[in-house]
Amino acid sequence: MTMDADLDARGLLCPLPVLKARKRLQALRAGALLTVWADDPAAVIDIPHFCTQAGHTLVSAQEDGPVQVYVIRKGDRG
Repeated sequence: MTMDADLDARGLLCPLPVLKARKRLQALRAGALLTVWADDPAAVIDIPHFCTQAGHTLVSAQEDGPVQVYVIRKGDRG
């Protein structure tokens, strides 16, 4: 799987990881993949919710120690 963009949101607290992901996705074409690294405990809830609400697909969500790694496929709406 080839990533089109990435976002290091480590050290940022809610709502910044989602806001920065939204902004980063706006610059991408539909179907593009964005990898997001976050360590905010709220991101476990916020990122999947954001994807559902904005029409994106959460391809994967994994934990790497204290860091969560999300892969988001940009939807047609966002």
